[in-house]
Amino acid sequence: MADSLYAIVGGSSGIGLALAHKLTARGNKVLLGGRSEGKLNAAVEQLGPLAEGKTVDITDRDSLKAFFSGSATLTGLFTPAASYSTGNFRDGDIATSEGLFQAKFWAQYWAVYEALPYLQESAAVVLMSGAASARPIGAPAYAACNAALEGLARGLAVELNPIRVNCLSPGTTDSELWRNRDAAQRESAYQYWNSLALVGRPASVQEQAASALFLLDNGNMTGSTLYCDGGYTLR
Repeated sequence: MADSLYAIVGGSSGIGLALAHKLTARGNKVLLGGRSEGKLNAAVEQLGPLAEGKTVDITDRDSLKAFFSGSATLTGLFTPAASYSTGNFRDGDIATSEGLFQAKFWAQYWAVYEALPYLQESAAVVLMSGAASARPIGAPAYAACNAALEGLARGLAVELNPIRVNCLSPGTTDSELWRNRDAAQRESAYQYWNSLALVGRPASVQEQAASALFLLDNGNMTGSTLYCDGGYTLR
């Protein structure tokens, strides 16, 4: 267990970094990927000698190949990285439709592909979608992208067996992403979410990271989607 190595593509902040803290705290090594060298260096400094960081552009297959190149054997892979915009179908905006799929679906698809030669036979992969897959509120391309990722997890679980592949589907999470936004916009979004979720609040990054860790560790979970959404999809 102590020699286990986990790759987190999108590990310099948010849920990915919270997971990295949980892994290193129990003695695992982590390989973090992110776009910003500065944020990666700061994350590695936080995590200590069990962490390594490499820059990666998740929308570029050559960059993903270079990220995994030379890696030791991987026990697990988590792919929370994504930077995208959402919009209405009627807008006909390429960025919020095809561009969204490029940044979120295809990025994770090719990340798993490039990691495959380094994954041990008993490895676990955790993709990340979003609760809009099951309960969309506008932005149909976003809902479709998340649903596609959950379908991808099921398909990969069958083809890559005995490697386990699951998907984490979070709801609104009180993360660095939201905290860096305008306070009025953030509070408005949180209040709306509170009215939709059964628990009446956003998740924490620690709760989401705990869910990802469960999917990495549980040897009987594969092809499943775990909704850490506070009951949002039930309303």
